[in-house]
Amino acid sequence: MRPFIIPAVLAVVVFGILSSLFIVDERDKALVLQFGQVKQVKEEPGLGFKIPIIQDVVRYDGRILSLPTPPLEVTMSDDRRLVVDAFARWQITDLVRFRESVGVVGVERAQQLLAGILNNAIPEVLGKVPSNRVLSEDRTALMNQIRDIAKREAQSLGVDVIDVRLTRTDLPEQNLAATYSRMRAEREREAADEIARGNEAAQRVRASADRTVVELTSEARKNAEVIRGEADAERNAIYAEAFGRDPEFFAFTRSLTSYERALQSGNTSMVMQPDSEFFEYLRSERVPEGVVGATNPPATAAPEAAAPAAVAPEAAAPAPEAAAPAAVVPTP
Repeated sequence: MRPFIIPAVLAVVVFGILSSLFIVDERDKALVLQFGQVKQVKEEPGLGFKIPIIQDVVRYDGRILSLPTPPLEVTMSDDRRLVVDAFARWQITDLVRFRESVGVVGVERAQQLLAGILNNAIPEVLGKVPSNRVLSEDRTALMNQIRDIAKREAQSLGVDVIDVRLTRTDLPEQNLAATYSRMRAEREREAADEIARGNEAAQRVRASADRTVVELTSEARKNAEVIRGEADAERNAIYAEAFGRDPEFFAFTRSLTSYERALQSGNTSMVMQPDSEFFEYLRSERVPEGVVGATNPPATAAPEAAAPAAVAPEAAAPAPEAAAPAAVVPTP
């Protein structure tokens, strides 16, 4: 029997030694409990000792934990309602108080208690300010106030609230349509005001431009009339000077100009007397002196050209009874 007793004793000793050792990870914190009473707190990582069988080790997460809160409807000081979401960062700082507060449930119970603290702190802070402050630069100060209230109340749980952030601040669904309609009406009113001011400015610019056009046009027309009058005066002076130098040549050139303007191509015909002054130079074979390239016929040919007018007395007989027929000159 003795050879079997020694190994059995050694096995019990080794088992007792191993049962009395425990390891604390760097991410955890541990409590050593004896019949539900805290006997040892182990917050540093490493090797720990306990009494086998009668003592137990309970481990808790020592890292910074996150806690999102459910959407919460808050009434602001200006009677506007906002739906607010938040999340918190927290950490276990006092293991003994934490164990006494949450019992054996641990972290899940602590998150429930912290969510209740945040749900009370958020309306307490936001209910004192108007809604526009939540959407302004004051948002950070409001979050710090919520954090301070949650930190103070969470000390009884043995935890530290490190930070609180508001993730969403929206209007309730039933108020969105009315708010958007009001915003749209305000923007339309501002747009109408801008359009009215723009039309007024455009009208002023248009009136100024019209006045400037009238002034410039009147000034240009006046200058044109002055220049035209001066040109007419100069033209008349040139005509007068030319007429004074050679009246017959001046009358000849003026007649040629009249022929050129009157006898242009077209379907119009002119009806006038054969002895009209308009045909004076067409009937005359004499060219005024000074016309380049023109030669006057000899003076002896004049009786022959006029001879047909003296012959045929029968053709001249009807002259007392009726006037000479008009000559029809078709235009080329």
